[in-house]
Amino acid sequence: MSGRAHQTGAARLAARAGLRIGAGVVKIFCPPDAVAVIAPAVEAIMVSPFAAAETLAREVEDMDAVVVGPAAGLDETTVANIEALALSGAALVIDADGLSVCKGRSAQLFAVLDRDDVLTPHEGEFERLFPGLLRQGRTGAAVEAARRAQAVIVLKGSETVVAAPDGRVRINRNGSPWLATAGTGDVLSGMVGGLIAQRMDSFDAACAAVWLHADAADRFGPGLIAEDLSETLPQSLRALWPGGT
Repeated sequence: MSGRAHQTGAARLAARAGLRIGAGVVKIFCPPDAVAVIAPAVEAIMVSPFAAAETLAREVEDMDAVVVGPAAGLDETTVANIEALALSGAALVIDADGLSVCKGRSAQLFAVLDRDDVLTPHEGEFERLFPGLLRQGRTGAAVEAARRAQAVIVLKGSETVVAAPDGRVRINRNGSPWLATAGTGDVLSGMVGGLIAQRMDSFDAACAAVWLHADAADRFGPGLIAEDLSETLPQSLRALWPGGT
C-alpha cells in the first residue's frame, strides 16, 4: 500500500520484492493522487486507487497478504487503513509508518492483529511499540513482544530475531553490512508478504525472507542500494534450487 504522490518509492520497492520472490499477482493500493506517479514506474505490478479505508477493505478481499506502512504517513488515515485491512482476512505485514503511528496506542494495534500477521520493526520502532522491553535483550524482547502482540515479530538488526506467538524463535546469523541503507527494510517487508501470499506459514516466511534478504545483499556487495536487492534476489533463489549455482 502506497502513501501519497510524493511518498510512493517505498511501496514500489516492497511490491517489486513481492513479485520477485514469487507472488502470483501484486497490486499497489494507493490514494488517487498517487496513480499518475506509480503507473508509469511499474509494469507487471498492478495499481489500484482507493479513496477511503472502507473502500480499501473491499479491494483486498481476495488478497492473501497485504504490506502496509512503508511511507504510508504518520496520521489517522494510516491507523484507519490498518484497522480496515485487519478485517479483510488477508495476513498483514506491518512496517515503518504503520508501526510508528501506533506509538502510545500499541494495545489498539494488537487488538486487531492475529497470529498470521507480521510486524517488522527496527529497534527504534520496536521501542515505540514495546517501551523498555529491549532492556531484557533482543531475543527475550522479541519473544515477549510476539506474545503480547499475538503476531510474528521481526526485530531487525545485524542479527535479526524472528519470534512467533507460540514461542518459536530464530536468530539470523548471515546479516549483511550492505543492508544499512535506506529502503532495504521496505524490500524485506515485500519479501515477507510475497512468501505469505504463496501460503507459507508467516513465521517460516519471515525467517526465509530475512535470510534471503541478507544473502542477496552479500551477493551484490559494496555499493548496494535498495533497488538492487530485488534484481539480485533471483541469484539467491537459484542457488537454493536443486542443481542451482
